[in-house]
Amino acid sequence: MASNLYFIVTRKPEHQGLFNAGRICSIAEHKHKSLMRRSSTKLPLFLMGSYSHLDYEIELSCIEQLSAEKAELLQGLLDDADRLKWFGEGDALQAAVGLTVGTAVTVEEGGERLRGVIRYIGRLTAKSYSSPIPGTFFGIELQGEDQGKGNTDGIYQNKTYFSCKKDCGIFAPFSRVRPVVPSSLSPSNPELSQTDELAPGDRVTYFIGDECRHGMVLHVQEKDGEPSVRISTDTDENGKRGGEVDVPLLVVAKGEVVVAKGEVPAEPESMDVDTTPVEKYSGGLSASFMVEVDLGKGTSYGIIRWTGTLPGCPETMAGLELDDDYGVSDGTFKSLRLFQCPPKKALFVKLRTCRPDSRFQSASAQCSKTMLKPDDAERDAEHSAGTPGTVPPISTEQVSQILLGRMKGIQGNYNSCYMDATLFSLFSCSSALDAMLFKSTEPQDAPIQRTLLHNIVNPLRNKGFVEGRHVMKLRQQIQEHGYSQSFTTDEKDPEEFLTVIMHHILALDPLLQLSAAGKVQESYCYQIFLDQNHSLVLPTVQQLLEHSFHTAGLKLAEVPPCLILQMPRFGKKFKMFDKIIPSLELDITDLLSEGPQQCMLCGDLAQTECTDCFKDPIFSQTGFKIFCRTCSSQVHSHPQRRSHQPVALDIPKGYLSRSTPHSLIRDKLELFAVLCIETSHYVSFIKYGPDSQDWIFFDSMADREGERDGFNIPEVKACPEVGMYLEMSPAELANQVPRDMKGVAKRLFCDAYMYLYQSTSMCLYR
Repeated sequence: MASNLYFIVTRKPEHQGLFNAGRICSIAEHKHKSLMRRSSTKLPLFLMGSYSHLDYEIELSCIEQLSAEKAELLQGLLDDADRLKWFGEGDALQAAVGLTVGTAVTVEEGGERLRGVIRYIGRLTAKSYSSPIPGTFFGIELQGEDQGKGNTDGIYQNKTYFSCKKDCGIFAPFSRVRPVVPSSLSPSNPELSQTDELAPGDRVTYFIGDECRHGMVLHVQEKDGEPSVRISTDTDENGKRGGEVDVPLLVVAKGEVVVAKGEVPAEPESMDVDTTPVEKYSGGLSASFMVEVDLGKGTSYGIIRWTGTLPGCPETMAGLELDDDYGVSDGTFKSLRLFQCPPKKALFVKLRTCRPDSRFQSASAQCSKTMLKPDDAERDAEHSAGTPGTVPPISTEQVSQILLGRMKGIQGNYNSCYMDATLFSLFSCSSALDAMLFKSTEPQDAPIQRTLLHNIVNPLRNKGFVEGRHVMKLRQQIQEHGYSQSFTTDEKDPEEFLTVIMHHILALDPLLQLSAAGKVQESYCYQIFLDQNHSLVLPTVQQLLEHSFHTAGLKLAEVPPCLILQMPRFGKKFKMFDKIIPSLELDITDLLSEGPQQCMLCGDLAQTECTDCFKDPIFSQTGFKIFCRTCSSQVHSHPQRRSHQPVALDIPKGYLSRSTPHSLIRDKLELFAVLCIETSHYVSFIKYGPDSQDWIFFDSMADREGERDGFNIPEVKACPEVGMYLEMSPAELANQVPRDMKGVAKRLFCDAYMYLYQSTSMCLYR
């Protein structure tokens, strides 16, 4: 189930100068359904590439709906005019949707059409607030005489997407890529016509010398310019079962028959697949189990997605979704869909060849040695099954006893660091979002809530450790809900995970109520954006939030129980500031749209606010500029400020009639966690106590035991050095060389991705 619907603007709306035809936009699916039931003629759409928090109402006659795949393909083009042009080229866009890894193509480069093979399809940049779908690109390895005419070896911005020789690769949008029609798609080519007939899972007969053998198709590919078939053999030349072999397409015949020399193979019987799921087998393996299996490339790991019997094999088979791209399909067998997974991830094997994933068995054993005494079997069993009931967050006094050390925190596994760091930040030492754990849910969502509470949060708070398999279970449950087909495999962003679980699954009330131009918008996270002309060099989080609200014309409609702030970045890899100073407290009094406020000069009841004074260098760099009537008159009597236009504040009734000065309690939020990212790896810092040195650092993949068959070792360690740097003046901190900063402090100041603040009073009401 997609969470968003996508559209392209095909005609520029009247009286709209902010965007042109060709812009991609989106709307939440549930909101679209609601509006369509009311026969709305306009839709409030989010514009890709827009840094505004506002939606734009666009008439239905000006837009056309797109599939998510086509929207992301078009988003790979640089400007609106190109998107509109190629949207009109419907055949080219549809052909691009059907391209797969391994397809022979030509790519336009420097005025030439170069021959190559697709090695990668996907995104090259991370999602951001302005570009939730960054665009699909094709990574192409050039072939034959065109080798050396490219511009990459498969690496883009220090990340490897595929491997090839230097200057033998190209990344390109779909508009420059075409399938090689004469050799790949033309039915006049008899060899490749046969290739089209063969599909992963087909039983085939093939010839080695004069010998006739049988097997199952794993993959049809091009090898050294010739069509080739990879076959899972029934027996090889040594009589060994279960091997793999690559043979030319010319010696492969579809069907499984005994063929005499010169005899034409018969067509196989119609396919008969038993798709009845089998609950349990000997050894205890069934659907959703994490397993390993020996392939030609070595040991591979995956999850059982389907079990049953296939034609030509009386044994029970397992359909695996592999961790790596060593599979043969997206869950289809001979065009019959048995389960759903990303392309090249599905593989069908005999169930008896599968073993439980040893990485987690090893991790569990290591964890037991580290944490438990030999006579603690009862507590070990309780940990594995989950911890029922309610366990409070770890207190300041308990941190050193429960949390610190190796094999502590949440164990990472296969791109899980974004989820590990987020869950640890939210629940280890804070109860700000415990409402997620106990609110009433729909029956279909209850298992996810139980996993979160019993298998992750409670063991973390009770024992200080969560095995990676429990987080994988949560990832599987989220994926099975249909929000993404890659939650168990791909790297995600914390805000994507939070939005899915808080909004779509647990339906938690929005944490933020943002007021803009009299309208209130709801959100779970806030992405900080800054005016391009800002003057900040070494900002605090307080300054970043105020400047962002000032730029966007926003206010808080109410005090949030939890404020999740995303730092300004150009994607995950590029930071806007070399360092950001954490604000241990956020004073949000002046950011509220309603309520009494104090004059910044005399402390009396403020009655006006001047946005023009916000960046006036004569005032402090922190805080909105609000004044009582007397001070406002004096400030704006200066010739340089006479053109300013102060606006009246919304003051609660009764305050203006008071004859005596009133005391004002300022609304403040406390910092409790920071998520940081470096080279696509998330870690977290926790502010767990009142002292300046009460900081801990968590990395779910701090170390590793073994190589491919090993497991990750999470670690939580104290980092009191953070307090030392926070006590420095801005000038002293600016002079600190990041690589010379003590301990892990550099990662907090230089790599901050998301700050988490809580209101200790408002949390009680959520």
